Amino acid sequence: MRIAVSGPTGAIGHALLEACIENDIEVLAICRRGSKRIATLPKSHLLRVLELDLHEYAEFDTAGIVDEIGMCDVFYHLAWSGTVGAKRNDMRLQHKNVGYALDAVDLAYRLGCKKFIGAGSQAEYGRTEEKLSSATPTFPENGYGIAKLCAGQMTRHACEKLGLQHMWTRILSVYGPYDSENSMITATLRKLMTNQVPEFTKGQQQWDYLYSLDAARALLLLGEKGKHGKIYPVGSGKSRALSEYISELCEMSGCGIAPKFGVIPYAENQVMYLCADIEELTGDTGFVPTISFEEGIRRTMEWMNEKSSADI
Repeated sequence: MRIAVSGPTGAIGHALLEACIENDIEVLAICRRGSKRIATLPKSHLLRVLELDLHEYAEFDTAGIVDEIGMCDVFYHLAWSGTVGAKRNDMRLQHKNVGYALDAVDLAYRLGCKKFIGAGSQAEYGRTEEKLSSATPTFPENGYGIAKLCAGQMTRHACEKLGLQHMWTRILSVYGPYDSENSMITATLRKLMTNQVPEFTKGQQQWDYLYSLDAARALLLLGEKGKHGKIYPVGSGKSRALSEYISELCEMSGCGIAPKFGVIPYAENQVMYLCADIEELTGDTGFVPTISFEEGIRRTMEWMNEKSSADI
């Protein structure tokens, strides 16, 4: 088996590459040109890196790479511009992402793939008080969520036209090594490691966290057993108060620092409940999360400590 992965340098991408290598799956890792994170990718004879910007997908001649490594079987589209901060509401940028996703479908077809799996987001749902399933109504409230929803629908039509199987994931809160420095878990751990007191909202949000390696396992299983045309929320399937996660982080850090809750106001249109309904994902693929939050945080802390030592 050989897969292609766009945008493989984040938490999920890294974990997916590591899971593939562990399972003797060849990988074509399609990375942004000049990305410093390319150097962090695992070293293996099973991994081939292709530097290609999103706007180059449409015109890229795949003949050379196909002659070199052969046809791919599954394409995982993780690449996306403007995932954090104000760029999430940059409508023109998010609109471009939809076009790039369609270009990714064409690229997958030219690489010989039979399946296309897209990384969508819980942001496609907007605010809701129910478990997130494929049937949950979608009312995205920012440009990022709107574009992800549109990309999921449009790439499905594009895949059907080309004869590719299509699966769309709606990923909840994934954490782990190589996550964004601005994510809640990474930023909090960094503050604790430098003896800073982290400040938060009241932390009453009910949240669903999934370790990156479990997310990677879910994606691999979808590539093997997922059903064409389906939408799969990806999470742990369990939720608890954000304040509980944070308190556990502080306790595990061993720094003796207590978090301050209620200092920061809730954001406008704050999502207060996130929990994935993974019954369909489990039923179709057999996926069950195996890494507890405590174990995932332990592994993340180990990676951050190793990275800190290497930087020194």
